[in-house]
Amino acid sequence: MVAKKTGAQVMPQRLTTNAVASRRRGSAVPVQNGVRVAVVGCGYWGSKHVRVLSAAPGVAGITLVEANRALALSLQSSFRAVTVCDSLEAALPHVDAVVIATPPRSHAELALTALRAGKHVLVEKPLATSSAEAALLLQEARRTGTVLMVGHTFQFNPAVRELRRRLLAGDFGTIHYIHSARLNLGLYRPDVNVVWDLAPHDISILNFLLGSAPRTVDAWSASFAFGGVEDVAYIRLEYDNPKVVGYAHLSWLDPRKTRTVTVVGSKKMAVYDDLAEEPLRIFDRGVQGCEDAAPSHERPAIYRYGDIVAPHIRPDEPLALQDRHFVDCILQGIEPETGGEHALGIISTLEAIDRSIGRRGVELPGLQPRVALHTEPSLPGVALVPTSIAAEIRQ
Repeated sequence: MVAKKTGAQVMPQRLTTNAVASRRRGSAVPVQNGVRVAVVGCGYWGSKHVRVLSAAPGVAGITLVEANRALALSLQSSFRAVTVCDSLEAALPHVDAVVIATPPRSHAELALTALRAGKHVLVEKPLATSSAEAALLLQEARRTGTVLMVGHTFQFNPAVRELRRRLLAGDFGTIHYIHSARLNLGLYRPDVNVVWDLAPHDISILNFLLGSAPRTVDAWSASFAFGGVEDVAYIRLEYDNPKVVGYAHLSWLDPRKTRTVTVVGSKKMAVYDDLAEEPLRIFDRGVQGCEDAAPSHERPAIYRYGDIVAPHIRPDEPLALQDRHFVDCILQGIEPETGGEHALGIISTLEAIDRSIGRRGVELPGLQPRVALHTEPSLPGVALVPTSIAAEIRQ
């Protein structure tokens, strides 16, 4: 049975009186008549932030910060109320908060500039590209009394929240393992590999479901399409409390887009599929085993096949919920669910994954020389057999 955790709450938590006072004593700019937000970067995610913030309660105005003026004006044509600036420095005197949706390598510098100006900051994942940068941002947010939040959007997904609620309620029994698959054909990024691009999602989901952080990691990755960019990775995350192992398969080089998380428990199992019409399905299935003995003829494994339930999931957009939470944190003194400490833990995990990937595999002793493989010309592509065996067959 998985016990409830107190370290990662589902609902936003208000700051303590001392914490609120500390924030007010900082250099954060007072917010009046709603939050004025600058969105830095008008690409795929930046344009989505502009859309949801335009409809978010408590937002008084939006400024687009984009060096490509044609791109900014194109977005402005769809949202007439927004203004446009060429640089973050030009926008800072006119805003209370900044949303950063630029390539990861620029996150730390932009966020630090905004925090030092006393602005609240929401950064798309990852917060930074090193734990040292993340720690500096966290320190600056504390010094200035500002909100620092990271866009781990899946933690605001209603299906993921329902899965966590059922897990904490013990519906699945003892959790054997959790497996996540995040696959697609692309999109290749110039400044990060597949681990730093996709794994933050999976790590944040696993940490959120378990209310814990991993103790150890093991990982493997490879570069197939481009020599210097890892585009496929397998990750193993071991948690202590509760004692669960999580697995993540990541790929930019897969024929199908896949976004699934599978929870396997002793009582029930579940599959969260972000692309399915029914995003969460609960399976009353399992196997009755014996911990101290393998299955045998005298004691065969007993399988259970029960109902499959698809609970109702509210169709709320996760990004809209996330950005509204960011605004609430500013207006009401709420500590972000995905704050700086949360992000620092995930980045430390990513760095541990990098170190694990850097280790060489274990060479097997006593390997025999490789046997050349041969394909019969009359049966192209049907079977590959050692040359010596093929010769015997022909005789």
